[in-house]
Amino acid sequence: MLEQPSLQDATLTHRNGYAICEFQRDDVRNALTGTALIEDICAVLDWANSDIRIACVIFTGQGSAFSSGGNIKEMAEQRGMFGGSPAEISEAYRKGIQRMSRAVFNAEVVTIAAVNGAAVGAGFDMCCMCDLRIGCEATRFGETFVNLGIIPGDGGAWFLQRLVGYQRAAELTFSGRIIDSQEARNLGLLLECVDKDQLLATAENYAASYASKPPLALRQSKRLMRVAQRQELDDFLDLCADVQAQCHHTQDHQRALHAFLNKEPAHFKGD
Repeated sequence: MLEQPSLQDATLTHRNGYAICEFQRDDVRNALTGTALIEDICAVLDWANSDIRIACVIFTGQGSAFSSGGNIKEMAEQRGMFGGSPAEISEAYRKGIQRMSRAVFNAEVVTIAAVNGAAVGAGFDMCCMCDLRIGCEATRFGETFVNLGIIPGDGGAWFLQRLVGYQRAAELTFSGRIIDSQEARNLGLLLECVDKDQLLATAENYAASYASKPPLALRQSKRLMRVAQRQELDDFLDLCADVQAQCHHTQDHQRALHAFLNKEPAHFKGD
């Protein structure tokens, strides 16, 4: 197991085949800017991607919010990534929060947002970047950028419409309104909505399930799911044939076949 990264504003807990990253800046409602959370998220995913034994990372927040997104006080005072000329702010977005967008979306491991409270602005978009979202009665979502006279600079307009379709995404983006967990479930933003005291346990049940699968096949399955969103069918089928041929030559495939035929549990090694 690789040494866990040193985090500043989050904690990282490793379980059997998965990890939990909990944001620890409740003092600013786990704002992504003006804290070290962007760097922490990227470091956690770099660590998880580098170890085939990690199948999944769960992200959640300590306190009342999952994440409030950008730090409004810094915006008002034009500090941090919100200060400087337009060219400087543009570069700060590219080197700052957009690093997180790429890291979460392109993660090789399964990512789950266990949404313990409000997730608005970039906090909402970060949830949309994850593979799965589990909510509770305290979950609130909002694509609230327009209320502040700005746009989703982290790519939120790209992520949201791929989850709920253009029309629903447009309405949420143009209105900037907050939706509760029930509406989020109805829109398909939440896979499940559970009691808050069961939120993390529910997310861990999913993570543990994925951790029991052949690691290489799991990661290849995620890569193919992502590629399928942007490739034509003929090109995608060619890619599937090549990846499948590689999978047939793995030791984990043989272990899975042996376990299935002998009606016994399989133990996979990622080779």
